[in-house]
This record gives sequence, structure tokens and C-alpha cells, in this order.
Amino acid sequence: MKIALFGYGRMGKMIEQAALKRNHTIVAKIDIDTKEIDFSNIDVAIDFSMPSAAYENITKCLKNNIPIISGTTGWLENYDEAVALCKEKEGAFIYASNFSLGVNVFFELNEYLAKMLKNLKQYNVSLEEIHHTKKLDAPSGTAITLAEGVINNSDYTKWKLDEADVHQIPITAKRIKEVPGTHTVAYDSTIDSIEIKHTAHNREGFALGAVIAAEWIIDKKGIFSMRDVLNLG
Repeated sequence: MKIALFGYGRMGKMIEQAALKRNHTIVAKIDIDTKEIDFSNIDVAIDFSMPSAAYENITKCLKNNIPIISGTTGWLENYDEAVALCKEKEGAFIYASNFSLGVNVFFELNEYLAKMLKNLKQYNVSLEEIHHTKKLDAPSGTAITLAEGVINNSDYTKWKLDEADVHQIPITAKRIKEVPGTHTVAYDSTIDSIEIKHTAHNREGFALGAVIAAEWIIDKKGIFSMRDVLNLG
């Protein structure tokens, strides 16, 4: 499989190593200084760039009939436009806030727990995420996905960074040096607490998941998620 990397920072380099271990070829490393791209030699593209560049990268690939995997967060105000273009061009597109296989199982567990606790009004939910100090956005895309999973399966209507009102889920975002990513969903009552937690030990899981998603999307058409890739639910 011939892969183009949009964004060649820490994650891009790690995805490169994961792809090479699985006998794929990196045919392009595209960053802010790249002027021209030869799309004729690309089977699939993986985007871990900057929020300001992600939408343009995705549209370029879709317009050139290249399946695109994106793990960049912070650009989702343009997500619906990307979906519309993918449908128009009959392309293939996966966006995920987190490509870790374990995190995507955690997403499913989070939704199941929210459904079970929906009618137990004595529990109040909160989220905490911890990442390295170089992470630009807060809260993380993963935390937002977790909050949306609760909202879609409960009476909560919104999430809010830090303190929240009734029917809003408070998210605490912490930045600590060298932490790959830790996410905790907590339900607290006056009697007890229930927590589920995912702790990434390194960033290799994110890279591997992105490569697996790229392998999966070849020869497919449509808008997909990691739920499709992993056949969850």
C-alpha cells in the first residue's frame, strides 16, 4: 500500500514507522512547505496535520479520488462540508478523534454505561482528560467524543470546559509533560462513584490504528468511522 502522510510531526513519524512495519510504503510526506503533490502514486492518505490545514488536505484528496484518514482535531466546523464533498465525489473518508483500538472500545463502553445510568438521576457525570503540554486544543477531541457519547444516551444536552450548569457535562483538561493521553469518565453520587478510564502508555496505539484504518478503507466508498473498521456494534 502506498501511503501519503499529510503532516510529518511526531504522529506522522510514528505512523510512518507503523506503516513500514506492516510492509507499506510512504510515497509522500506533506507539510506546510510542500508545493506540489503527485496524487497518481498514492493509494491512501493519512492526515495528522494542523487544524488550519486539515480541511484543505481532506478536500484535495477527495477531489483526486484518494481515500483519506484524518485524525486531526480542531477543524470540525468544516466536517459537514467534507462529508458532502465525499458523497459528491463518491470518495472514501474516515475521521476519528482517536484511532487507538483500545480507545474505540472505550467509546463503546462509555455509551453503554451512559445508557445504563440514564434513569439513575442521583449520579452526576464529569470527564477529565490529561495530555502532554504540546497538545494545542482543549478539551481533546477524544474527550469531546466521550461527552457526545454520554449526551446521545442520556438527558445531558451539552458539554462545557471546567464548571458546567445542570444538564451540562463538565470537562477538565490538564496538560502535563510527557503524558500521551488519559481519559476518565466519572459518575458521582452521595453514596458512591463509578469510573471508567483509559490510559495510553505511548502514542504507538494511535499510529497503529490509523494504519489499520487505512488498510481497511481501500476499495471502499463512503463516510466511515472506527466503529466500522473494528466492526463494533
